[in-house]
Amino acid sequence: MESYEVVMTLMQEEQDGWSTPTRRECRIPAAKACPPPPPPKKPFIFGKKRPEPPKNGYFQPPDLEMVFSMGTRRQAWA
Repeated sequence: MESYEVVMTLMQEEQDGWSTPTRRECRIPAAKACPPPPPPKKPFIFGKKRPEPPKNGYFQPPDLEMVFSMGTRRQAWA
Protein backbone atom coordinates (compact mmCIF):
# COMPACT_ATOMS: atom_id res chain seq x y z
CA MET A 1 0.00 0.00 0.00
CA GLU A 2 2.90 2.35 0.74
CA SER A 3 4.45 1.99 -2.70
CA TYR A 4 1.09 2.88 -4.28
CA GLU A 5 1.03 6.10 -2.23
CA VAL A 6 4.58 6.95 -3.25
CA VAL A 7 3.76 6.36 -6.93
CA MET A 8 0.62 8.48 -6.66
CA THR A 9 2.57 11.26 -4.95
CA LEU A 10 5.19 11.19 -7.70
CA MET A 11 2.51 11.28 -10.39
CA GLN A 12 0.83 14.23 -8.65
CA GLU A 13 4.16 16.07 -8.49
CA GLU A 14 4.72 15.49 -12.22
CA GLN A 15 1.33 16.95 -13.01
CA ASP A 16 1.82 19.97 -10.74
CA GLY A 17 5.31 20.74 -12.09
CA TRP A 18 8.50 21.24 -10.17
CA SER A 19 8.33 22.42 -6.56
CA THR A 20 10.42 22.51 -3.44
CA PRO A 21 10.26 19.27 -1.42
CA THR A 22 8.23 19.70 1.75
CA ARG A 23 8.88 16.36 3.44
CA ARG A 24 10.35 16.45 6.93
CA GLU A 25 13.64 14.76 5.90
CA CYS A 26 14.14 17.45 3.20
CA ARG A 27 13.84 20.40 5.57
CA ILE A 28 16.77 22.41 6.87
CA PRO A 29 17.34 21.52 10.53
CA ALA A 30 16.59 24.11 13.18
CA ALA A 31 19.49 26.31 14.25
CA LYS A 32 21.41 25.09 17.26
CA ALA A 33 22.79 27.30 20.02
CA CYS A 34 26.25 28.70 19.39
CA PRO A 35 29.10 27.53 21.62
CA PRO A 36 30.39 29.98 24.23
CA PRO A 37 33.25 32.27 23.20
CA PRO A 38 36.80 31.23 24.08
CA PRO A 39 38.15 32.54 27.38
CA PRO A 40 40.16 35.76 27.13
CA LYS A 41 43.93 35.47 26.96
CA LYS A 42 45.98 36.46 29.98
CA PRO A 43 47.78 39.76 29.42
CA PHE A 44 51.54 39.63 28.85
CA ILE A 45 53.46 41.16 31.74
CA PHE A 46 56.81 42.79 30.90
CA GLY A 47 59.59 42.45 33.46
CA LYS A 48 58.45 39.05 34.65
CA LYS A 49 61.23 37.31 36.57
CA ARG A 50 62.60 34.11 35.15
CA PRO A 51 63.35 31.24 37.50
CA GLU A 52 66.96 30.97 38.63
CA PRO A 53 69.06 28.31 36.87
CA PRO A 54 70.27 25.44 39.03
CA LYS A 55 73.45 26.19 40.97
CA ASN A 56 75.22 23.03 39.76
CA GLY A 57 74.21 23.57 36.13
CA TYR A 58 71.75 21.66 34.01
CA PHE A 59 73.83 18.70 32.87
CA GLN A 60 77.27 17.52 34.00
CA PRO A 61 78.31 14.21 32.44
CA PRO A 62 81.53 12.78 33.91
CA ASP A 63 83.44 12.43 30.57
CA LEU A 64 82.32 15.61 28.81
CA GLU A 65 85.83 17.12 28.82
CA MET A 66 87.24 14.03 27.11
CA VAL A 67 84.72 14.26 24.28
CA PHE A 68 85.70 17.83 23.41
CA SER A 69 89.43 17.64 24.15
CA MET A 70 91.71 17.96 21.12
CA GLY A 71 94.33 15.26 20.72
CA THR A 72 97.30 15.22 18.41
CA ARG A 73 96.77 14.43 14.73
CA ARG A 74 98.15 10.93 15.11
CA GLN A 75 95.68 10.12 17.86
CA ALA A 76 92.81 11.58 15.89
CA TRP A 77 93.58 9.58 12.70
CA ALA A 78 94.64 6.35 14.37
